[in-house]
Amino acid sequence: MVQSLQLVTSRGQVVTGQIVPMEQRHFEDVEELWRPILIEANQPDAGWIWDYKLRQSQQQERYEAYSLDVDGFSQGLIFIETHWHRSQLPERSPLVYVEAISSAPWNRVDIEQPPWLKGIGRLLLLFSRQRSVELGYRGRVGLHSLPNVEGFYHSLGMPDYGPDPERDGLVYFEYGAIQS
Repeated sequence: MVQSLQLVTSRGQVVTGQIVPMEQRHFEDVEELWRPILIEANQPDAGWIWDYKLRQSQQQERYEAYSLDVDGFSQGLIFIETHWHRSQLPERSPLVYVEAISSAPWNRVDIEQPPWLKGIGRLLLLFSRQRSVELGYRGRVGLHSLPNVEGFYHSLGMPDYGPDPERDGLVYFEYGAIQS
């Protein structure tokens, strides 16, 4: 599964990106290019273990990992679970659960001004909604937010269901079903 899309750089140049299944080369991008910058910038996702997430996606069908690539380099990653999670809303419908989502450091407004590419996280979340539709879940997507990015999910209009005591108080966000 490969999905092509258009992105705009901070200089207004249109570039083509692709959302592709995560491979070893994407993990290497994280280790060699992303991690040193994330550590220096004291980002909460600096310690995420993407090689473990990659292995899970290769070994268990309920996990999927994707990269948003531009010119062969990973600009963002998303790791989703597609079978076991249910909505926290009363109907308890199945949904796609975002286990992890991350943008390359040079695409983050709090690290790079201006970021090279904007909208990486938004596009990856949109992709997760499309996967939800493909799986018959009608676009339902849920996630627990790191504290420093709750505003991002609010800016996307993703409903906030408050702190989840079962997840160390992380705020739970969930897109409901797409109305047809």
